[in-house]
Amino acid sequence: MAGKLIIVPTPIGNLGDMTLRSLEALRAADTVCAEDTRVTGKLLAHFDIRKPLERLDEAMIGAKAASVMERVAAGEVVAYCSDAGMPGVSDPGLRLVAAAHEAGVPAEVLPGASAAACAYVASGTVCPRFYFGGFFPRKTGEQRAVLEDLRGLDAALVFYESPNRLVAALAAIAEVLPWREVAVCRELTKLHEEVARGTAAELRALFEARAEEPGGIRGEIALVIDAPNAQEAAADADVAAASAEARAAELAEEGLRTKQIAKQLAAEFGIARNDAYDLAMAAAR
Repeated sequence: MAGKLIIVPTPIGNLGDMTLRSLEALRAADTVCAEDTRVTGKLLAHFDIRKPLERLDEAMIGAKAASVMERVAAGEVVAYCSDAGMPGVSDPGLRLVAAAHEAGVPAEVLPGASAAACAYVASGTVCPRFYFGGFFPRKTGEQRAVLEDLRGLDAALVFYESPNRLVAALAAIAEVLPWREVAVCRELTKLHEEVARGTAAELRALFEARAEEPGGIRGEIALVIDAPNAQEAAADADVAAASAEARAAELAEEGLRTKQIAKQLAAEFGIARNDAYDLAMAAAR
């Protein structure tokens, strides 16, 4: 077999989700590189696959990617596994594929389990589009900024989150997107799989109480925030109308004429000309 890099997906929890192609690739590889050799070593042992195993995590890929590509160019078949799921989805495998393209060596990506896709479907959203944002930001300001940037996107929003930060994440979502339905998908494909749905405020109360229980909140978590809905659109329209009305009053106090106020409101708020004129007339009285 000619040399190539093979990106090998692994189960996100249930070993029964290991694909036949992934097993064939691991058996055919000369070397298996892994994000964590302990995790991948257990996987190989379960399927009775004996191969040289090398650690290649986030801290090492930058330094070792070039040498790995040299080995592939020389004819070695290198398989890469992340701890779980599709390598490259919020893990260092993406950089390895980029290095292969840059070096001009073959890179084959096998399809397999992905927590993001699984959570999107399990959430029950009917929106045919989703945006995957990787791990949810840790800092409150960054959380709000990301949610504000994405709130106008007509798509479900999918993020990974830690059990220890789940309550804080739900609090940020409740503040910025209070009308949205949210799904907390925990331990997908595993024995204690759970999909909890509700508004962010409802889910925050649920998991805040659970955090106080023995054992607290455990497991790997994917958050799915549903797409904008009619209730949110109506609330946004009310806020925009109030802002436009306040702005009209400011412009009237500055001495602008009715037509000038209407023109300014239409430009700033994107509202219809007639609506802008009505606000301008009311402010001028």
